[in-house]
Amino acid sequence: MKSQIGIWWLLTGFFFLCFAVYTAWNIIAHGETGAWYDGIEWVGSAALLFLVFMSGMISFFIHRLYKAQHGVELPEDRLDADIDDGEMEQGEFSPWSWWPLVLAAAPAVGMISLATAHFLIPVAAGLLIVGLVGWVYEYYRGNFAR
Repeated sequence: MKSQIGIWWLLTGFFFLCFAVYTAWNIIAHGETGAWYDGIEWVGSAALLFLVFMSGMISFFIHRLYKAQHGVELPEDRLDADIDDGEMEQGEFSPWSWWPLVLAAAPAVGMISLATAHFLIPVAAGLLIVGLVGWVYEYYRGNFAR
């Protein structure tokens, strides 16, 4: 976990450096238009500044999580760990299930309907509801009922 903390703080510094260089470069390149703030390209500078904030938040969160665990290292970080040490219950997955395809089709139809035909929005909402109900209750009916 220490390596993750270091990588995220490194990314925070890198994004801040990119923000500073990008903003300074725009001020130098377009500064002849008047005041110095007229040369800033605000969308790119704001996006890079938000990258600094977001990576800083992630690094701060991981650092606080590491402190809350009292410095306990993950199995992936220990040199003496076996493969089985990191193996945990990840959940139950259905490789035969078709419901994720229905759930993927619902937002696809929704986005297409926003771009072309607005009358398909209720169809996408209905498809989403059917997909959610089918995926949640697939173990209650049919061959895989419990």
